[in-house]
Amino acid sequence: MGRESRRGSRKRALDILYEADLKDEPIPIVLARHLAAPGVDPAPLSEFATALVRGVHRSREEIDQVIQAHARDWKLSRMPIIDRNILRIALFELLHSDVPKAVAIDEAVELAKWLSTEDSGRFINGLLARAAQDRPAGETEAPDAEGAGDSGAAGAGD
Repeated sequence: MGRESRRGSRKRALDILYEADLKDEPIPIVLARHLAAPGVDPAPLSEFATALVRGVHRSREEIDQVIQAHARDWKLSRMPIIDRNILRIALFELLHSDVPKAVAIDEAVELAKWLSTEDSGRFINGLLARAAQDRPAGETEAPDAEGAGDSGAAGAGD
């Protein structure tokens, strides 16, 4: 099997975050379970997917504050589980990696269109666009985990 694409890695990270949220289990426990036994997907979890999950876990309080600050008339607890976890992944990438803003937003919108409600893509796009405006171009913190950045030819659209 070939290397998992960045989009595929984002989807796998989303699966883990969704499961943790749905079952109300700690993210590290769910991640460890997926690392030990991949389940229905026989491919091992990529370093990028693992870095996203760990990064969201470490930065969750900050990320959730950003979501709440930019959500219009929505409480985090009332958002669909899939949407809030797509937002968490995208905001981790926006805040703590060198992934271009447009790529992080586009990838989140594509996941929402594929996996969530008819209106989720617009909702996620709007919230992330507002959050990205608060962050000047080129301003990123060093990636929290090796592989969390998006560099080289393995771009986001893989």
